[in-house]
Parts: sequence; C-alpha cells; structure tokens
Amino acid sequence: MESRVKIFGHAVHPILVVFPLGLLATAVIFDVVYLITGDAAMALIAFWMIGAGLIGGAIAAPFGWIDWFAIAHGTRAKRIGLVHGLGNVIVLVLFFVSWWFRYVNRAQSPEAIAMALSFAGASLAIVTGWLGGELVQRLGVGIDTGANLNAPSSLSSERPTVPLHEKLAGWMK
Repeated sequence: MESRVKIFGHAVHPILVVFPLGLLATAVIFDVVYLITGDAAMALIAFWMIGAGLIGGAIAAPFGWIDWFAIAHGTRAKRIGLVHGLGNVIVLVLFFVSWWFRYVNRAQSPEAIAMALSFAGASLAIVTGWLGGELVQRLGVGIDTGANLNAPSSLSSERPTVPLHEKLAGWMK
C-alpha cells in the first residue's frame, strides 16, 4: 500500500513524525536534568520543547490518518494502524496535560504530576513508535509498489522495476 500523501516521492507522515518524537523525548531529558540539578531553566526548556512537540504532532497526525484510511479493511495492518494512531493521540493528550500544568504554574517549578505525565507519554511513545515501525518495515504500509533494493530514485522519471522475488512468485503460480 503506497502512502496517499507524498512530497518528492516520499510519504509525508514518516517525514513529519521525527519532529514531535524528538522534541517530546528531549523534553523528558530536560525534565530528568531538572530533577537532578534543580535548575529551573531546564524545566522551562522542557515546557517549550513540549509545546513545539505538540504542534509537530498536530501537524503529523492528519497525514497518518489519511494513510490509515487507505489500508485494506480486515487486515492486521489496519488493526495495528488503529492502535498506533489512537496510542499517539493519547501520547499527545498526556503531553498536553503536562504542558498545561506547567503553563498554569509557570512561575514555579513543574509539579510532579506534570513530569509523571510526560514520562508516561514518552513511555507510550516508545510503544507506538515500535508499532509504526511494524507497519512500515514488517507490513510494508506506505511503501511504493516498485520498492526494491535497486529501485530508481523517487525523483527519477524512470519506472521502478518489479523485484525478482515477485517475478518468480508470479511464474510459480
């Protein structure tokens, strides 16, 4: 199943997800540094990282949903995609609530609940990220039909060739 939304021949969703994942993971790292050092600047950096990660997640999500709607019904990929997508919505909600607690008390250090929510969100993001990898790497969701180790560049006008194993499978039928 090819991605429905592409830029320069590549699926948009996987391009965009690196930003919220990186920003939200970095926020958790700054929370840990804050807990170790007590430096309020680290908590402030985490606050801004979460805000940017939430914006990035809101931008990446619709492209994932568009691709999910194109997956055939009744397949393992459709079920995993649903869990992946809904799980990531929960990740964003957890981080949003963490951000909100930090915003309300921005003059003070973050409450324990704010950090616990970001740690929970990061933990769930590891699981949903793995599910995204399962969709692409194991189930081939978002992969071009002509994908193979010697496929031409996505920017090339050359048509992709059918991989040898697919030719052999067709001859053996």
